[in-house]
This record gives sequence, C-alpha cells and structure tokens, in this order.
Amino acid sequence: MPKLFESARLTCRKMTIEDVELYHTWRNDLEVMQTTSPHLDTYQLEETRDFVQHVILGSSSSSSYLILTKDTGKPIGIMSLIQIDSKNRNAECIIDIGEKAYWGKGYGSEAMAMLLDYAFWELNLHRVSLRVFSFNHKAIKLYEHIGFVHEGSSRQSLYRNGAWHDILHMGILQEEYMSNG
Repeated sequence: MPKLFESARLTCRKMTIEDVELYHTWRNDLEVMQTTSPHLDTYQLEETRDFVQHVILGSSSSSSYLILTKDTGKPIGIMSLIQIDSKNRNAECIIDIGEKAYWGKGYGSEAMAMLLDYAFWELNLHRVSLRVFSFNHKAIKLYEHIGFVHEGSSRQSLYRNGAWHDILHMGILQEEYMSNG
C-alpha cells in the first residue's frame, strides 16, 4: 500500500507468511473474534498457516495488510479487501484490531479510512461492501459515520450468547466516500 495511505498514527504493510504466528494468536482469541467471525472456533497453528497461505496470500482476488502503529511499528490488526472484482470495480472489506489494548481508541476508524482511501483512490473501485453483526453497535455507528449505507440483512443467521442475531450488509460508493471526506 502506498505511503499516501498512512494515517496520523498508523501505517500498514502487506501480510506475509512470516505473520502466521501473530495472526494465529488473534484468530484464536475468542474475545477478538466475537464481533467479527461467524465461527468461534479455535485452530491449530498448521490450520492457520494453511488458511494464511491459501486463502489470505493465495487468492488473486484479495489483499491483506497488517495494521501497524507508526511510532513503534507494532502490528495491532489486519485489514483486507476480499472478493475484489476489477471488472465491476467492487470489493468487500474486513478490519480486525487484534490487540485489545488498542480497542476503543480510534484505531479502527483510522484503519478503515486508510483501506477505503486505498480502495477508492488507488484501485479506483466503485463500491466497497462489508458485513457486520447486528449487536456490534460501535462498528455500525462507525460505518454509518463514514458513509456506509444499510443494504440489507441476513436475518437471525448468527447465534451468540443464547440469542439469534442478524448479519447486516452495508456498502459505500466511491462518489459517496469522496464527497464525505
């Protein structure tokens, strides 16, 4: 990702196979995955290595980046564009702040802005979508503030803490993002 897409406190770099162990710790932390992963499973290191190698790094239609603090270079999360469709100029975005000490401090907002800047300015995408769990009110508020629009939901498709929840589908168009920022 070009330097142009740094934020005040963050930068990023392309994810590599050397990042497997770090990603493995985040992927197996149920508190981290509670709000982002439909499957609250735990994984063996080899399963994570295979996932990173084949799904994250091996896909021609996705790009994943580690989110790093600018001052120390510490990795604090991951952000991805997946299902990149260059013909229709669409992609889905995912952001996970894996280091819990960085939760609630605006790092997710900065990372999302970096990713959307990259998607719309560098890749010239027309549309970026995301999925968010209906109980993740902070994330929904953030996405709405950025300009994402509710496009629908998968009703009661997620079971958490003894209750059914929707998965909300949201999207933002290039022109909406550029006029909002």
